[in-house]
Amino acid sequence: MNLSTASSTTLSTCFPTPKASVSAISGLVDGGAACRRSWKCSSFPIFCALRLRGTPETVDDRKSFSGSGVAVSAVGSLHQQDEIRTTFLELPTEQELLLGIKKEAEAGRLPLNVAKGMEELYYNYRNAVLESGHPEAHEIILSNMAVVFERIFMDVQDPFQFSPYHEAIRAPFDYYIFGQKYIRSLIDFSNSFLGNNSIFSEMEQKLKQGENVILISNHQTEADPAVIALLLESTNLFIAENLIYVAGDRVLTDCLCKPFSKGRNLLCVYSKKHMNDDPELIDMKRRANTKSLKELAMLFRIGSKIIWIAPSGGRDRPDPVTNEWIPAPFDASAVDNMRRLAENSGVPANIYPLTILCYNIMPPPLKVEKEIGEKRVISFHGVGLSAGPKVTYLNANTPSSDPEEAKMVFAQSLYSSVLEQYGVLKSAIHALTTGEKALSM
Repeated sequence: MNLSTASSTTLSTCFPTPKASVSAISGLVDGGAACRRSWKCSSFPIFCALRLRGTPETVDDRKSFSGSGVAVSAVGSLHQQDEIRTTFLELPTEQELLLGIKKEAEAGRLPLNVAKGMEELYYNYRNAVLESGHPEAHEIILSNMAVVFERIFMDVQDPFQFSPYHEAIRAPFDYYIFGQKYIRSLIDFSNSFLGNNSIFSEMEQKLKQGENVILISNHQTEADPAVIALLLESTNLFIAENLIYVAGDRVLTDCLCKPFSKGRNLLCVYSKKHMNDDPELIDMKRRANTKSLKELAMLFRIGSKIIWIAPSGGRDRPDPVTNEWIPAPFDASAVDNMRRLAENSGVPANIYPLTILCYNIMPPPLKVEKEIGEKRVISFHGVGLSAGPKVTYLNANTPSSDPEEAKMVFAQSLYSSVLEQYGVLKSAIHALTTGEKALSM
């Protein structure tokens, strides 16, 4: 199947795919045998895409995380917070689950604002999963949300503190799989695309050779890490599981975010956008960022590390006039700092532009908010991910370039690639969505 885009790039799907079956699957995004074989999309040089297949899986975490395999009562060997009694896993219905929130709030064990956020999250997630048409949607909703509520409640009782470099917690409770299962049910895999898969394979080769890889990316939602991992796990599992994200402090302090953040490899920093929110905390934030930079420098010296950073400093937002979503411009200084830090490590570094399109499933507030605890709007939709060719500093500039101008040109080169790939993904995903709606009318 070929799709022509406005940028004259032809987007080819590797095989025709019917609307995804809504039966339970093994838990991986199944790209099909054709995706695992060597393939070429010869119709264009810039962008090759896999049309992804997959379905939300039934997540019976009452069995997965409270049965004989990994008992919730046994997880205390890793964190004291996991010794806290369970509350939500034993509640089998929607009414009981929501009543459980109310009871914990009335007992003073849940702050009222957190309880309100949990209830709001439940209804939004429920409505989004029901959009998928999955025959077991209600079971998926209850099972996933019971585990989410349990993990939120446990963290409220004994807050987890993230270190400057946080490694994903995979045992005895696997927070990575927990996050994957939750977001998987929000993705329409029949209308999702992975672009330039050969470039991701090139990255893996660089990593195997001991080199570092830096992904200069746009940022759209709190779900970005899960979306990236879900689209890569059937073709590039090493990247999916080992990617290290430069994360802002808000996903490390928001009670509704923290359980999902535990399942990712994170370098924790304070964003420029929120650096001055509280003048009394500015010095503390700067010291914390310095510690994180030292951790990053150490990781680069070790080698074989892949780092994701969004140099815009935050999530993309729609244009206030056109209401169109486009990647936010990159901060040239942030890009240049990352480049110089990697180059000074003594280990070869490879910088690639990365584009993600997933704002539909969990769009941020229209404006940047100072307060923690934003409203989560959630929907079921197709998503996309694509990598552009490697960009080198020397190729983007001439040796005689002014240093300030040079870093601007380098950042713009990466940003332009992200914009180009974004346009292709947008044309593919939204063209199909519009077409399907027209056919259903």
